[in-house]
Amino acid sequence: MKSRQIISCFLLLLLGTTHSHASYEGPWYDSSAYSECKKYPEPPLYNGGILKGTDPKEQGNQTGTIYSPAYVLQNLTKNTKYAFSAWVQIGGADSATVKARLAIDNASIQCVGNVVAQRGCWSFLKGGFVPDSSTPYAVLFFQNSGDANVDIQVSAASLQPFTDEEWSAHQQNWISLRRKRRVTVHVTDLNGNRLQGAYVTLRQRSREFPFGSAISKTIIGNFPYQKWFVERFNVAVFENELKWYATEPDPGKLNYTLADQMLSFVRENQISVRGHNIFWEDPVYTPGWVRNLTGLDLVSAVSSRIESLMTKYKGEFMHWDVSNEMLHFDFYESRLGANASNQFFETARRADPWATLFMNEFNVVETCDDVNSTVDAYISMLRRVKGNSGMLEGIGLESHFTKPNIPFVRATLDKLATLGMPIWLTELDISKTLDQRTQALYLEEVLREGFSHPSVNGIMLWTALHPKGCYQMCLTDNNLQNLPPGDVVDRLLQEWYTGQVAGQTDGHGCFDFEGFLGDYDLSAAYGSKIVNSTLSLFQGDETLHFNVQI
Repeated sequence: MKSRQIISCFLLLLLGTTHSHASYEGPWYDSSAYSECKKYPEPPLYNGGILKGTDPKEQGNQTGTIYSPAYVLQNLTKNTKYAFSAWVQIGGADSATVKARLAIDNASIQCVGNVVAQRGCWSFLKGGFVPDSSTPYAVLFFQNSGDANVDIQVSAASLQPFTDEEWSAHQQNWISLRRKRRVTVHVTDLNGNRLQGAYVTLRQRSREFPFGSAISKTIIGNFPYQKWFVERFNVAVFENELKWYATEPDPGKLNYTLADQMLSFVRENQISVRGHNIFWEDPVYTPGWVRNLTGLDLVSAVSSRIESLMTKYKGEFMHWDVSNEMLHFDFYESRLGANASNQFFETARRADPWATLFMNEFNVVETCDDVNSTVDAYISMLRRVKGNSGMLEGIGLESHFTKPNIPFVRATLDKLATLGMPIWLTELDISKTLDQRTQALYLEEVLREGFSHPSVNGIMLWTALHPKGCYQMCLTDNNLQNLPPGDVVDRLLQEWYTGQVAGQTDGHGCFDFEGFLGDYDLSAAYGSKIVNSTLSLFQGDETLHFNVQI
């Protein structure tokens, strides 16, 4: 059923091109993805692309290393985005994490995709890469990530190149389909007669798409910082102030003072807020007194944690990151059993029935080299917890990037989308190991990819401002003057906002426009008469019709 839904979305995309990009003649990106092992592989995407008619071979390099199976690639082009996919099956083990890797000129090697492959069925690997330089010769090969000696079989492989212009055309088309909507405003007199020449003005006053940032206690009482934040963002998340070590550093001594003050700020300014986090599986960030608990004492402590936190803030937070970084750490499950997280979600749901409950993880979209956080491992865990508790509803991707591999990001989002749950980029930043201009360049790439992907429901930056800077990336200096990443954010916020549109109704009394989703103030004038109203644009595949009488 999921594959049919994806195909339907792709057909919708193609139909949408007649509206937004009628002149586009390049290849269209195929969002198809599969997250279940199949008895037989599906046909290759793009009919194989530039791999059409090519079978994998055993390939060696100058050092005597044998790559098998492998594809020899010729004349890769600098900055071209290559979308890669293949079906993989293994022998010699029940399951194994298989990486697709790219060796350029027998030298640099990068991971371009991974999959948890199984014996006896075919698993879908989807990824991609962007060469830093043009090269006449490269090898794309498959490698088991573990120590086991496994036999790797590959079928229905595909490699499709896209220029930057083609990739951008796909993003813009998805934005038109998913983030905007067409509207026809009908203007009539009180008798229902159509009015030609009525002057219609619309001004967007809020955006529907959740775009926000982390804040910390430094925003309390800092009115210039508060003003700067409110002018840009419609969602916030507390950086550390709700974590267990912050709210209960000693057993039974609860302190929500900072969180309460921060919540007052977001309430006052009508900003939605995510709850981060209830449990962090990393023992380093678990309160010291909790680390010393076992058995029923630990059970009692975790139950009290959920009850006190979520009862106090019932209805206040749109999301809760119930379990944080479970792919990398297992503090609670190693002590309370493999299904402990199921109980966390069930208890959280009873405490706050209206909050959307998330799992949150890093290195799922950031890299395919981390074998602990492959997209298939995340999907498996998400399915397990959702299937056992029924309460898991959202997929959090921390998105702490160094150098993003944008085709890999899109491919990973495609696979996660097969679960049919909301996906958020929850802690987006770019590593401070890079200079600010490079941070800005990479930030824009990720923001455009996240905003345009049909399955991403919101984006949160991890840019809370502190006297000594930010976690990894700041948008401004301490005087709130934009740094290069801040310029990117401001420019995109303006680009993804309709602002004001105006014009006269035609002979049918109609005024047509396409606007970003959100709330609008509407004014219609005819002769000496003026009518003011409001209009809400929400996601929909059909043109929205709105009637105004003067």
